[in-house]
Amino acid sequence: MLFAERRRHLALGMTEARRRLGRRMTTLAMQRCRLGLDVPERLIVAPTDLRAIDPFIAEEILAGRFPLAGKLLETEGESPFLVPAPSRAFAERLHSFAWLRHMRALRSVEARARARLIAISWMNHHQKRLSGTAWQPHVAAERMIAWLSHSPVMLQGAEGHFYRRFMKSLAVQRLYLRKVFSTLPEGETRLRIRIALAMASLAMPSSDKLIRREGVNLDLELERQILADGGHVSRNPRSMLELLLDLLPLRQTYINLGHDVPARLIPAIDRIYPALRFFRHQDGDLALFNGATATPATELMSVLRYDETAGKPFKALPHSQYHRLTAGETTILVDTGTPHSADLSAGAHAGCLSFEMSAGRSRFIVNAGAPKFADAKLRLLSRATATHSTVTLGETSSQRILQSTFLGPLMASGIDEVTSTRWEDAYGNDWLKASHDGYVEAFGYVHQREIGLSAKGDKIKGHDHFFMPDEGGKPRPGRRVAGTARFHIHPNVALKRIHDDLIAMATPGGDTWLFSAPGQRVEIEEDVFFADVSGMRASRQLVIAFSLPETADLRWMLKQQH
Repeated sequence: MLFAERRRHLALGMTEARRRLGRRMTTLAMQRCRLGLDVPERLIVAPTDLRAIDPFIAEEILAGRFPLAGKLLETEGESPFLVPAPSRAFAERLHSFAWLRHMRALRSVEARARARLIAISWMNHHQKRLSGTAWQPHVAAERMIAWLSHSPVMLQGAEGHFYRRFMKSLAVQRLYLRKVFSTLPEGETRLRIRIALAMASLAMPSSDKLIRREGVNLDLELERQILADGGHVSRNPRSMLELLLDLLPLRQTYINLGHDVPARLIPAIDRIYPALRFFRHQDGDLALFNGATATPATELMSVLRYDETAGKPFKALPHSQYHRLTAGETTILVDTGTPHSADLSAGAHAGCLSFEMSAGRSRFIVNAGAPKFADAKLRLLSRATATHSTVTLGETSSQRILQSTFLGPLMASGIDEVTSTRWEDAYGNDWLKASHDGYVEAFGYVHQREIGLSAKGDKIKGHDHFFMPDEGGKPRPGRRVAGTARFHIHPNVALKRIHDDLIAMATPGGDTWLFSAPGQRVEIEEDVFFADVSGMRASRQLVIAFSLPETADLRWMLKQQH
């Protein structure tokens, strides 16, 4: 097994080396071909941006302060690109120009002039050398979308010289995105580049042939990344929302200009909507699986108002590998999958068999989620099994995450097989049984989790079972190991101990559920909720410590208190 993993790492390293060489060659080729660059004279249209705008951020930028990615940069009259960025996430937000949308809120000559000055500074310092944060492919794609969508902010009242420089920069960025695309691993960045290039073909004067070609390229990437059940290949619920925020304006731009909409664009959007609703909790927020973080209500509602698919959420997303149990006012969401590929594991979490539960208008049990803006150490911590509502053995994650500066934080080893079974019993109760083998190699145990939701939605039964898989008819010996079951509680929920094995969970609105684990001591411990809209927030968790092989069956229950 160790030899096979090393061989896999070597193959991944060689693939990454080829990609990096390809990006370097792309940069060198770009430096040589700029003289013959085809620069359009004007823009035809500015696609809509559905993301929320904040006048306060615009006012701060006018005053020389940039509140981005949870940090504040005081420029004191300098260009923001000449002042050291307080974090990598801040630098990416700054270079992406996504903040341009906030400048729209002021509708003033001063705001437009300020936006132009910042754009001129960027072009002076970053347009010639195609390297660094400014030219990370995902940042470049976001910048092109932002410049096209908010071109009126910078171009209204602009002098001819700026207009020409702006158009030349767009042409350079478009060429760069075309060239760099083939050097990228599979994932959301490739799709965002295809969206940016399709948008550019419409917004900038282009031949019908070019518009069709970019539409076909977009179709191909949509087919690769949007699964048959509507989920995204990353398995991140938040990715679907982010993509819809760009795909919806793109669809409307095709329609407004009278061009044929790419064949797979509308079907892809129609598939995504039911999957997005699948991940919505009773309070309207999205579940926190595989990199999902806080979701501003305004962004979610701006997308959902275009939803024409209607209907109830599915019971399962078989291709995305999630299950949803719903009855009465109670919803349970369970992760029963693993990353689809090594490339797609870079942002995935080791949360297989974790679940979230909401009832009424509140979330009770959650995963810790991903921090929206944080350093690599915190992002790595948020991906551990211990930050999810599931069981850990030996205080290790069910999947190991590489800490390689070259390959990135890919998942290296762990789960090879996940099984799941779903049924309804004679009383109308909904049951799910799933298992994974992530702890077999290290400790000899398979983790099997069974969750049942009553027909009325007022009772949840859980059973975590650990067994040794058979090999040639002989059971594998399981090691003596410490186990920990964690149930992360939403920060808005108050906890009160009733007995050693019984805890009351109450919301500010008065809804109360009782958590019990017969025969076990349920501890209330401090916790961190990474995915709050305001940033990381203190919270609490319910923890049950046990040991194997003595406790091979751990039973727990949630019951609504009427």
